[in-house]
Amino acid sequence: MAPAFERAARRLEPSIRLVKVNIDQAPALAEQFGVRSIPTIVLARRGREIDRIAGARSETDLVNWGLRQQATTASV
Repeated sequence: MAPAFERAARRLEPSIRLVKVNIDQAPALAEQFGVRSIPTIVLARRGREIDRIAGARSETDLVNWGLRQQATTASV
């Protein structure tokens, strides 16, 4: 999934930033967001969770999900 994630991240910048977190190195962050499976992708705005998806996704799926959530939360 790493190549698809990296391509999606490049496509979404600068309006959406995709960041990978190693939960073994940041267990407190994983606990804060309730990560139970890998990969878990959490969309946060100002530190608050807006949406999440679990499981491997294609570049297109990630981009579409990010843009859809951005449009939904634009007024939040």
